[in-house]
Amino acid sequence: MSKRFVLLMLAFLAGITALGARADFQPKAEKVVDNVYAIVGPLGQRSAENDGLNANFGFVVTPTGVILIDSGASLLGAKKIETAIAKVTKQPVRWVVNTGSQDHRWLGNDYFAGKGAEIIAMSRTAATQADYAAQHMEGMTRFLGKRMQGTLPLPAPKTLAGDSAMLERGGETLELAYTHAHFPGDAWVWLPRQRVMFSGDLVYIDRLMGVLPWSSVKNGQQAFKALAALKPAHIVPGHGRVCDLAQAQRETGDYYDFLADKVGAAARAMEPLVETLDRYADLPAFRNLETYEGLHRANMNRAFTEFESQ
Repeated sequence: MSKRFVLLMLAFLAGITALGARADFQPKAEKVVDNVYAIVGPLGQRSAENDGLNANFGFVVTPTGVILIDSGASLLGAKKIETAIAKVTKQPVRWVVNTGSQDHRWLGNDYFAGKGAEIIAMSRTAATQADYAAQHMEGMTRFLGKRMQGTLPLPAPKTLAGDSAMLERGGETLELAYTHAHFPGDAWVWLPRQRVMFSGDLVYIDRLMGVLPWSSVKNGQQAFKALAALKPAHIVPGHGRVCDLAQAQRETGDYYDFLADKVGAAARAMEPLVETLDRYADLPAFRNLETYEGLHRANMNRAFTEFESQ
């Protein structure tokens, strides 16, 4: 057997091993404070390699069970979240609180419900989950293929009325409030005792936030100002590293302000769309964020359209 052949085989096997490692992405829990943990997902797109866990999740360990914040994008993703929790505590997941209606926030609900967990969300969040269930299942199946098998969409059965609500579980107090920013029905979960904010998709760190056709920049700007008024000590964003308020302001709050105060003002003044997009095409303050090149112009376009219609 030639030395060249051996080297080629070793390279091939190394490649297979690397692919296997990527396909076996395992989320890890990191302590935020006291009994509160974050699970920080990768910044890239949903994929079979990450089982759609390209977002952040979190949990609170109580004496009587675990409160999970968001359940993952599939049955397999939910199991991976459960495994990450089990490395921290033997307590079972007794409650799941959904911050939103986007696929990776809730398509793992059925798995945890099957193990006896109570699934909870704001009423508009649960309604939007039901509205988008078929679309999200179809989309995630395109990303994950056979790895979506066994996943069943379960909108949160336990709903909370009003624009905000207080939830007591396991001796912990959680305050939920709508943001209606990235997705209709999105909400945050605030832990006042620990001063920890699970922002859902209101806050993006390390990558530029996306303005979707159904997003609202106006709502996002207002919600971020309300978040800042709480002065959280720690923020678990929808995507990216756990951060403080100053970083969230720089990477998300300031961008909401730019879209609303600059692009929105141009739209209300009936300035030409293309001229506005060209004028603000290069923003050095945000250029370092992942997805900037792919999202910034589209974000401005959608913000312009939102404010133009007001």
